[in-house]
Amino acid sequence: MTGKSKGSASYGASDITVLEGLEPVRVRPGMYIGSTGPAGLHHLIWEVVDNAVDEAMAGYCTRIDVTLLPNGSCRVVDDGRGIPTDEHPQYPGKSAAEIVLTVLHAGGKFGGSGYKVSGGLHGVGVSVVNALSSSLTLEIDRDGNHHQLDFRDGGKPQGGLKVTGPAPGGRTGTTVTFVPDPTIFDEVEFRAQTVTERLQIMAFLNRGLEIRFTDQRAGRATKEVFKYSGGIVDYVRHLNNTKESLFRKVGYYEQSEEGQEVEVAFQWNTGYYESIHSFANGIATIEGGMHEEGFRKAITNVINRYARKRNLLKEKEENLKGEDIREGLTAIVSVRLADPQFEGQTKGKLGNVSIRSLVERATNEKLADWLEENPREGGQIVAKAIQASRSRMAAQHARDLTRRKNALDGAGLPGKLVDCSSRDPRECELFIVEGNSAGGSAKDARDPRTQAILPIRGKILNVEKARSDKILKNTEIQALIAAIGAGVEADFDVSKVRYDKIILLADADVDGSHIRTLLLTFFFRQMTELVNNGHVYVAQPPLFSTLVGKEKVYLRDDLAKARFLEEHPDHRNEFQRLKGLGEMDYDELRETTMDPTKRALLQITVEQAALADEVCSILMGDDVPQRRHFIQTNAKDVRFLDI
Repeated sequence: MTGKSKGSASYGASDITVLEGLEPVRVRPGMYIGSTGPAGLHHLIWEVVDNAVDEAMAGYCTRIDVTLLPNGSCRVVDDGRGIPTDEHPQYPGKSAAEIVLTVLHAGGKFGGSGYKVSGGLHGVGVSVVNALSSSLTLEIDRDGNHHQLDFRDGGKPQGGLKVTGPAPGGRTGTTVTFVPDPTIFDEVEFRAQTVTERLQIMAFLNRGLEIRFTDQRAGRATKEVFKYSGGIVDYVRHLNNTKESLFRKVGYYEQSEEGQEVEVAFQWNTGYYESIHSFANGIATIEGGMHEEGFRKAITNVINRYARKRNLLKEKEENLKGEDIREGLTAIVSVRLADPQFEGQTKGKLGNVSIRSLVERATNEKLADWLEENPREGGQIVAKAIQASRSRMAAQHARDLTRRKNALDGAGLPGKLVDCSSRDPRECELFIVEGNSAGGSAKDARDPRTQAILPIRGKILNVEKARSDKILKNTEIQALIAAIGAGVEADFDVSKVRYDKIILLADADVDGSHIRTLLLTFFFRQMTELVNNGHVYVAQPPLFSTLVGKEKVYLRDDLAKARFLEEHPDHRNEFQRLKGLGEMDYDELRETTMDPTKRALLQITVEQAALADEVCSILMGDDVPQRRHFIQTNAKDVRFLDI
């Protein structure tokens, strides 16, 4: 998987295959980029960068430059082969480059020999970027010439592809500069951190590829360079930087066969959660798949065999379970294959059976060799797994006691839960409210048919720093598990959730933020599918109220207040800072925060599990300077900060 020098494999107009037209993109942009919010806006950058990364995976690109320009546009430059400029055989008089930019499902990934592996999920790529941009400029350096083609108003070409001079310095490559269309997107301002986080992951996954990011917008002047000679070894080191490593070494192995290859990097930490992140052709397979399945199965077999061989597990003792072995494991499983089959609702699951056997075989052989060569680390891994096994048995005992107690007292729900009368989970909501007084207000403000209230007292246990047996003994956590009704950890079954929406309702102060973070960490770590399936929300009670005539107006935050003052400058001194939830009148709480027709909810999603894992570790771990730096960096941009 090392980088290759530029080659001369066939890549011309005949390699660009056309499947269908471009028209539907502007009509239904969400079908192609997910949404017209911040995620969809940034998806435009990913589509262009993915094309450049495909050139890198094919061995023809060594550097990618991503620049956010002062006028709000984004420019992506690569030093690959350049999109083919000759006439397309199916479209007489039009260049292949124009077809790639104006026809949906046109590219070098559907046939021909343009790419052996590529990251394109749907092949919509840069044509969708063109369709959703108010302007786009394509520049191609190829065959000694510099070509240019401009597009306006959602992908309309302004003439044909023209040669404007010689390629500077004889370079080859593609440059795409685009301006997102403000009539399509909710907002068109890129967030630098969102871009750099994604670019850094791409650099980790492509060993030796240099990715440069520059923010030239007013007041920014940011430059970052991502290049990792260690590739995914550096990625594991980076992820475990927020944790305490069990040992200093990062393990690594790779194996390839015709048409597919795998590389794995791994290191254990002293924490209690596994962090296995898998990728196929550079795409995050959030739902796992065959490659991850093969890794999990093989690592369980290898560690158990090693423990038996070294007499670390006695003859009469049971084998260690996979979950015991994976406790505290951080691993990256990255595969590349010629024809990836993506499955699942988000196309985040890899379905190729052949890759499972390759990963399994590589892990059985190479991990066993690594353990033999590193007996000290091998012993530490087994010792930690044995401790995890004992904790798991204690946790199982605690769960059994809870189930038995619920069966004996005839009520599986916690006494302090004020439940709703409806038994249809699709319309039911559970508000988790901190404090008895706030719980009282929420009880009076709710719709008793569909809205339930669970008051919790004080701050729940920080699950980032505790093993399962301790977590399950915590009274507040027991109440949460019982109310939601779908189990916990490995027993969690999202289909049994009693409420479609689990809504966190806490004060808009430091204590309220801490409580929200503790609860979100609990859901992410202990009920992951609850978050993945979009059931977790944060209520957004307003910070301010003011009178406009006789009508009371509520404003969510300082930004809303500033916008209001622009329109009503004479209201500068009427403002009232709303008190805590417990001191809010129940009708005020219903009006602003709980009435489904008037409230604003923030849905918690985890698009990049590795990033969410890192954020949880930073916010809830022991590294105070790192936590302070993270909060200071993100405090001004909380509209994007979900988990």
